[in-house]
Amino acid sequence: MGNAKKIRVSTYDGPGAEPVIREVPWPKVEGKAALIQVGACGVCGTDLHILKGHWPKPLPWPFTLGHEMAGVIVEIGPELKTDWMDQPIGVGSKLMIPPFMPCGECYYCKHFPEHSNRCQTPVYYGRYLGFEKAPHLWGGFAEYVYVDLGMLPGTKIYKLPNDMPLRLGALSEPITSTIRGFARAQRMGGFKWGDTVVIQGSGPIGILAIASAREMGAGRVICVGAPESPRLALARKFGADETVDINEYRTPQARIARVREIVGGFGADLVMDCTGHPTAGPEGIEFLRDSGFYIEMGQFTDAGSIETNWHRFVAKDITIMGSWAFTENDLALGVKMLHHARNKYPWFEMQTLYPFDKKGVSTAVADAVAMRTVKSTIVPFPHLLEI
Repeated sequence: MGNAKKIRVSTYDGPGAEPVIREVPWPKVEGKAALIQVGACGVCGTDLHILKGHWPKPLPWPFTLGHEMAGVIVEIGPELKTDWMDQPIGVGSKLMIPPFMPCGECYYCKHFPEHSNRCQTPVYYGRYLGFEKAPHLWGGFAEYVYVDLGMLPGTKIYKLPNDMPLRLGALSEPITSTIRGFARAQRMGGFKWGDTVVIQGSGPIGILAIASAREMGAGRVICVGAPESPRLALARKFGADETVDINEYRTPQARIARVREIVGGFGADLVMDCTGHPTAGPEGIEFLRDSGFYIEMGQFTDAGSIETNWHRFVAKDITIMGSWAFTENDLALGVKMLHHARNKYPWFEMQTLYPFDKKGVSTAVADAVAMRTVKSTIVPFPHLLEI
């Protein structure tokens, strides 16, 4: 490839900034490293929160966003032979990469590997690109992503099935969050086969949560969200038996009454909040039957304030489980579910594709912010979508 060749990356200089397409040097791929050509990268709600300035800690601006990615290995070091699940990989293999790598050495990594997403010193693979001034944090809004398993002891990469389109593989990270939430609820006795499930939110996580609930044994699924087009219409295609449009049922009382009318009896068995809105919790627990189970998926919610009346969960004797994303060990489940159910759902209908240029990246983010898309997805190399 040679050192003269460059890689284009899309960077942001800070919250509210427009994307800037920059060039960085082509890395030298040795040892346990690999260079992955990005086939598809979704725009995540976390990306949007970062661009709005909501990230709780200082960030090393400028950097490249994008962590819902799938791509193809174009160069690989001689020591990298398999993915985390011991599947052989090489040039041409399709991969997805977790957004962060646990260090493998801190207290949480050693003692609580099932909670390694709480790693005290996580590493984002962009920090090890080997460039003089790497503008990467996650780096999926780019043509290529570099990863070095030799430098990162906790790194786990996952091979995608040969017949899995990269667009589908790009959904592995977000769907895994929902799988982990439901799986933890199952282990705690809060989600049983045939249960009635209410999903709060019809964004990407909400849509994927519907599919996960169906695949994991839900009897009925109701989705509360907006707008009707494209989101609630797609929710029904993904298996929601009923949808409740918050633009039609404008007050919490109206939505609570409508959900209880749909589910009948005392309320739903399980509610998963995929909105992170501070008022979602108090409303959601009223969708539940007493002794029901509530899963909070929102990472940027402030649901603990007195104003939200969040203490209602005590009076209702409800089990509330916070489910913050997933551990890197859970990602194999996301890949397997997407592959198993690849022909059961209109996966690609949730993805709107954008070219990798300044206008394309900017439009992808703007459309996601305005909820004109379900999952804005940046595609640097359209021909890779055909393999």
